[in-house]
Amino acid sequence: MPISEFLASLRARVGHDLLVLPSVCACVFDDGGRLLLARHENDVWAPPGGLVEPDEHPADALVREVREEVSLKVEALDVIGVYGGPEFRLLYPNGDQASYVITVYGCAVAGGEIVPDGEEISEARFMSEAEMAGLRLSRWAPVVLPDVFAWWRARQG
Repeated sequence: MPISEFLASLRARVGHDLLVLPSVCACVFDDGGRLLLARHENDVWAPPGGLVEPDEHPADALVREVREEVSLKVEALDVIGVYGGPEFRLLYPNGDQASYVITVYGCAVAGGEIVPDGEEISEARFMSEAEMAGLRLSRWAPVVLPDVFAWWRARQG
């Protein structure tokens, strides 16, 4: 998905300067406790998610982003946490700088099949914690994923 119209209009005014941006992340588990991860265009793996648009409820942004990126319909169950800090700052190849504040949701699949969009996401699949060990994960994964798996385990029993 190309840059949103809203973000493009901001970038037209501020150039590559640092923006603090609200975003969402969908932590979707299968019945075996494996987390859905997507390989992004920069070859980094992370749960699906993205920017919250103006006047959009974060839970609606979550559902939209997952549908756009991997074609799944999801239901937000809980807010696992809200995260920000240096691990959530990115410098894009075009020079744009962003610092994300991410609301991380625990989610359930409500329908559909995993189909990567082919633009932002080249591959997506459910993975165990052990399967993630050899992957190139996002910089923020060590901050967020322990909480995500703790949330899943707490729901199981």
